[in-house]
Amino acid sequence: MTTHHLAVDLGASGGRVMAGSITDQKLTVQEVHRFSNEMKSKSGQLVWDVDALFSEIKQGVHACRDKGIIPTSIGVDTWAVDFVLLDGEGQMLTPAVAYRDARTDGVMEEITQHMMKEKIYSYTGIQFQPFNTIYQLAALKKTHPDILEQAQSYLMLPDYFHFLLTGKKVNEYTNATSTQLMNAFTKEWDPVLLKSIGVRSELFEEIVLPGTHLGGLREELVDEFGFDLEVIIPATHDTASAVAAVPESKETIYLSSGTWSLLGVENEEPICSKKALAYNFTNEGGVDYRFRFLKNIMGFWMIQEVKRLYGDIHSFDDLVQASKKVEDPAIIDVDQPRFLNPLNMIEEIQAACIETNQRVPAKSGDVAACVFHSLTHSYQASINQIEEIVGNTFDQVNIIGGGAQNEYVNQLLANQTGKKVVAGPIEATAIGNVIVQMIAKGKIRNLAEAREIVARSCPLKYYNPHRGEVHHG
Repeated sequence: MTTHHLAVDLGASGGRVMAGSITDQKLTVQEVHRFSNEMKSKSGQLVWDVDALFSEIKQGVHACRDKGIIPTSIGVDTWAVDFVLLDGEGQMLTPAVAYRDARTDGVMEEITQHMMKEKIYSYTGIQFQPFNTIYQLAALKKTHPDILEQAQSYLMLPDYFHFLLTGKKVNEYTNATSTQLMNAFTKEWDPVLLKSIGVRSELFEEIVLPGTHLGGLREELVDEFGFDLEVIIPATHDTASAVAAVPESKETIYLSSGTWSLLGVENEEPICSKKALAYNFTNEGGVDYRFRFLKNIMGFWMIQEVKRLYGDIHSFDDLVQASKKVEDPAIIDVDQPRFLNPLNMIEEIQAACIETNQRVPAKSGDVAACVFHSLTHSYQASINQIEEIVGNTFDQVNIIGGGAQNEYVNQLLANQTGKKVVAGPIEATAIGNVIVQMIAKGKIRNLAEAREIVARSCPLKYYNPHRGEVHHG
């Protein structure tokens, strides 16, 4: 009888519940339930509706029965940095505020005035982003110190969903690293950094690794579903799950492509050098205490916003096709904070072009071409920086995640870098989530074997660099 493992993959624009199984050393994942997600405005803040998201997770479990699937385990991954604070009864003290909210404006600059960036980076190896958890907590301490005094538990969002499933509180390693509060070398919450923002260390739970068994569901959920599930913690940072599914890890640069673009390499030790700090690279945790040495790049969030602002009258493919007709598109710095959550993405792009004395993109195709070409220029710059820092040249870039379906950008990147581009697996995050559960259950020996299975189970597409018209390689 085939056994299935449920990967709950929550992203900033939507979520899926995927069922994964393995037969004859071939891995398959199938979608069980898909739903939308978005930030909502509540009392002047951008927040996540975690109650609605948990309801969708439960719908996904219910949907298994309709498909004849009785899963044996479940694990949740989400984006990084966001969290909830609970009181002694396990109730939320504040909404789950989203990382794009303006509450952290200027906070990073305040913190780094009191503690040098070099010192923080030497502890954590984490890049400086205004939305990092350390600055979110510092902002909360400044505006609502009473809430931090009342709080009894700090849980990142996937930790919170695992708590709702089991009643057990833990902090998972890969997501904990993204907070800029965990010491990259001791792999524990750093007391110096916690003290620097005035937050009690007692708030934080034990840091556990991907593959940790949390046990079965709460009794009321067993009654609701009609069966029990073992909760196995995956790499709860969605990029960490995605990178676990990279078919080749040692000789490739990976690009996890979606709302964000995460471009980097996998290392056994963090790189906390002055040059890595200067280039703003991060050392986020991976499976088996690996480190994902990468750069955060704005990603397809920009084109999602462009599409929305045009009233969704253009499909993503429409924007790609229109982009192909644009000659000499404008190039902007997509990594400027101005593109994190502007009032109007199109106008912000146009303003950036004016400031750099370039032709202002007026039509939808011009705007889209500017985004796509600017992204690949940022990828190229980050690849050059990685090769400079690690002292190695890579021949290949492996694009994983939903963005791997954009053949136009894949070919642009091959042309831009002169490297072979491999696209796939598309469902990397769900696959990475599932394979950690399978390793924990003893169905796969280790991550190396899992990656071999992924390589022979998932279709990959290859793009070779050339100087002509962009096409599928």
